[in-house]
Amino acid sequence: MKIAILTIFPEMFVSPLSVSILGRARDEGLLTVDTVDIRPYSAMKHKNTDDYPFGGGAGMVMTPQPIVDAVEATRARGYTGPCLYMSPRGERLTQAKVRKLAGLEGFILLCGHYEGVDQRALDLVVDEEISLGDFVLTGGELAAMAIVDAVARFVPGVLGKLVSAEEDSFS
Repeated sequence: MKIAILTIFPEMFVSPLSVSILGRARDEGLLTVDTVDIRPYSAMKHKNTDDYPFGGGAGMVMTPQPIVDAVEATRARGYTGPCLYMSPRGERLTQAKVRKLAGLEGFILLCGHYEGVDQRALDLVVDEEISLGDFVLTGGELAAMAIVDAVARFVPGVLGKLVSAEEDSFS
């Protein structure tokens, strides 16, 4: 399983991906999770990733150019599968959805910030929006961590015995 997480805060993932079950799974080569910093893909002088909403409105949104370039570069590095955007307006994450994701060879998670991601980026590179529930987080990073953790449980060898994942209360 290969997962790429696109974010403007890659340092948020260092500890959660390095310890416990996820850390062991990565060390044993059962799970590849790479964080991709979106900022270096910005064509702007100061590597900005935010801009005013194209259609107007309050706040700032993540501008499309660095996102699109980061997704394309990540795909060129061998990350396949859908690009999923962590969004409160997306499809709610369920155990059935987790199983479906676990059946893929991999996927890309896009973590938004500010007031979200410019719709043009969503139209160009995002295949699906996923939500953890009816609430708003400060960014998509915590949601991405939850998805990686939930999916990893179904990767053979991660829990030691796949039956552990099969027999939990939501199966």
